[in-house]
Amino acid sequence: MNDGARPIREIAASGQLRRDELADFLRTRRAALQPEDVGLPSGGRRRTPGLRREEVAQLAGMGATWYTWLEQGRDVRASLDVLESLARALRLDQAERNHLILLGRGETAPPCKSPAERVSPTLRRLVENLGPNPAFVLGRRWDYLAWNDAAVALLGDLAAIPRAARNHAWQTFTDPARREMFTDWERSSRILVAKFRSDSARHIGDPEFESLIRALRKSSPEFSRAWDRHEVSQSGEGRKDLRHPLAGMLSFSHAVFHPAEKLEQRMILYSPLPENDTAEKLAALIAGRPIAQLPELGPRRDPVVPVLAG
Repeated sequence: MNDGARPIREIAASGQLRRDELADFLRTRRAALQPEDVGLPSGGRRRTPGLRREEVAQLAGMGATWYTWLEQGRDVRASLDVLESLARALRLDQAERNHLILLGRGETAPPCKSPAERVSPTLRRLVENLGPNPAFVLGRRWDYLAWNDAAVALLGDLAAIPRAARNHAWQTFTDPARREMFTDWERSSRILVAKFRSDSARHIGDPEFESLIRALRKSSPEFSRAWDRHEVSQSGEGRKDLRHPLAGMLSFSHAVFHPAEKLEQRMILYSPLPENDTAEKLAALIAGRPIAQLPELGPRRDPVVPVLAG
């Protein structure tokens, strides 16, 4: 039965029940936060636990009276922007944010746009100080967030790639020069997609993740075929043999590390192996010294930039 066929009194009663649920939800979440949790001074002892209504309103950038009305179950309809601000002010997780919007507007919450990712200064310094060991940090969507000089010597100048294309999966499947480095492309690319798919499952509905997947499927038939297999795999330690356009064959052991503070980020570290004079060649690349018997280079290609809209 649709709302048009329901008695007006029944519709009003259900609306009031939803507003009462919203009021109770806001009160309990406000009581669960201490001033120091949100960067406010404690101001001594409080008669009731948690934040004051005025403090929540201040954190959310809204009027205290308007917020009080929401906690009182008044017949007011908050905008989506107001509810998003309240979710941030009350430090709600994804499930709590969705519940807040459902109670506040009577509709399913839209996908939450993830905040821009940042690498901590400590992790950035660590990566930069790893010397001759290529290292880089990937974000939740496998965007390159930080790297060192050794990684540039191995993979090229990541800073020169447009930000929209500065992504590990995108570069692997759309940059012909990157593909030519693989000695076992079919196997390696299939494993990469399986790992990427495993990570993407944690972000179903994330607009940025979904846009990247659509762009990869459209731009790379090989990615699309591997994606349709629905294989999943986990990152870990292993061996990587790469064919560098200047240095020839290079061999590395590689490992993946997750920072405790940002578990969705990962630092990938390549350690040169004795084979193929890898350490010596890499040192020459980093220093800009010539390497004997350089293979003839083909024309340099400009990076392809994904169209991630819609």
